[in-house]
Amino acid sequence: MECKKEENKIECTCTAMTCSRRGVCCDCVSYHRGKNEIPGCFFPPAAEKTWDRSIENFIKSCQRT
Repeated sequence: MECKKEENKIECTCTAMTCSRRGVCCDCVSYHRGKNEIPGCFFPPAAEKTWDRSIENFIKSCQRT
């Protein structure tokens, strides 16, 4: 399967613009899963900007919306 990195970058809502995994969703998910975190694109915009990718922060941010 071909990675659509350039297309993914256009749609990516993560504000970590210098991240080497930006646009490579499978690498991003794997990286955050390995740290017991959730990728930024799953968060509402205000919560994503905190760069707190913890599961706890994800749950809190989803309860607020």
